[in-house]
Amino acid sequence: MIKHNPPSPEPLHRAIARFGQATVLVVGDFILDRFVNGVIERISPEAPIPVLHGRGETSTMGGAGNVVANIVSLGASAVPVSVIGTDAAGDNLVRMLRELGADTVGLAQERGRMTSSKSRFSALNQQVLRFDEEEIKPLGAAERAGLIQHFRAALTRADIVILSDYGKGILLDGVAGDLIAICREAGKPVLVDPKGRDYVRYAGATAITPNRKELGEAVGHAVFADDEIVAAARQLISAHGFDFVVATRSEKGMSVVGPTEARHIATQAREVFDVSGAGDTVIASFALALAAGADPVAAASIANAAGGVVVGKRGTARLTVEELTGALFRSHGPTAHKDAILDATSAARMVAAWKEEGLSVGFTNGCFDILHAGHVSLLHAARSQCDRLVLGLNSDASVRRLKGAGRPVNDQHDRACVLAALASVDAVVVFEEDTPLALIEVLLPDILVKGADYTIDTVVGADVVKKAGGRVVLVDLVAGKSTTSTIGKLRAGGTTN
Repeated sequence: MIKHNPPSPEPLHRAIARFGQATVLVVGDFILDRFVNGVIERISPEAPIPVLHGRGETSTMGGAGNVVANIVSLGASAVPVSVIGTDAAGDNLVRMLRELGADTVGLAQERGRMTSSKSRFSALNQQVLRFDEEEIKPLGAAERAGLIQHFRAALTRADIVILSDYGKGILLDGVAGDLIAICREAGKPVLVDPKGRDYVRYAGATAITPNRKELGEAVGHAVFADDEIVAAARQLISAHGFDFVVATRSEKGMSVVGPTEARHIATQAREVFDVSGAGDTVIASFALALAAGADPVAAASIANAAGGVVVGKRGTARLTVEELTGALFRSHGPTAHKDAILDATSAARMVAAWKEEGLSVGFTNGCFDILHAGHVSLLHAARSQCDRLVLGLNSDASVRRLKGAGRPVNDQHDRACVLAALASVDAVVVFEEDTPLALIEVLLPDILVKGADYTIDTVVGADVVKKAGGRVVLVDLVAGKSTTSTIGKLRAGGTTN
């Protein structure tokens, strides 16, 4: 059975909220990525080649190192296990991992092994040359024994394992198979970002995450259409005992294929600057989502959104929980019924993500018991003051305390759904207190909007917003339109226009 409909956003946000409780064991090829930027103004007199005038350089972790960096950036714990050289590149990797707070006990530095390093030279953000320093070399007997020992020790505190294979030698000659067998014996899920055409080495893994091209190479023929992706993935599942396959498909999104069901997840259109390390972000976020209790389809939806964020960045990129939450919110459509109904924690992350994008965030609040023209006018005016509008909605209990035992007429679920469907509202947050002060303190909106029947001094949260550098705006109300008068007309059997 093949399904195309996206999963509900609620379990996605719940999984992301639990990222901080997860620990991921990462084994594979750790690579130092070096980025040199400059300008080209002339051709060399020595040969017909351009001369790059350097204007600065940066170094980051690539390969399995970028997987670790993404896991930590998403708020979780990562335990790296590998073997690198006793060279400058290896020293830099160890330093970067320690700066992240990662435990580097399992990262052995051995003489006679070269740490893989990739140097990318760019002019005006266009890559002109890549220079690789590496030696593809399987582990020696002592190195292999040490890696497996570190792996067994780290596995006891890991929730899930990632094997990041960049083909540099760490997982060659049966090492991947040994690690997978240890995981199976311990009952720990293990994901593989594969390399090469022969997936026998990954037999028994919980899942693999090839891209479309790699999937085609693994089955011996190109795959493009949905049914071809499914057939190829099931061929690998049958041959190698994977639980499922997650195929990344560039601009077409991702496919999650199991023995009997398949789900295709569309990507969100986004300008692409650089795909360096996008696969690392995908498997990192996918593993975290599984560790946080998401099913494979929900985890893939989260990973799909994560990949969409990092391809919009330059260089080997990582992302934050706030960026991921923002991407998920956009992918489901900010005004799409229940998708815009958030709890305070999710809303805070959403607001942070909007602000990170340079968007202004407004806030207004109320009971909104029976939606009428006055409400619509208020919300439209509020939205005109900002790029995104969050609406704080009194809970049923709160409305009863404020309005009496006969209120609300509509419960908080119905009220939230109606408000979330309005084009002027980007998020709805239900609060239990009599006032939205605590919610305003958490969200810290740029603009606080209320009706002109208030004065700025009487607006709850005005001092909080102004102290944080925001402003308070009072908007005109529609004369004669209120919930009280609307209810009165309904009870009298009249019309509300």
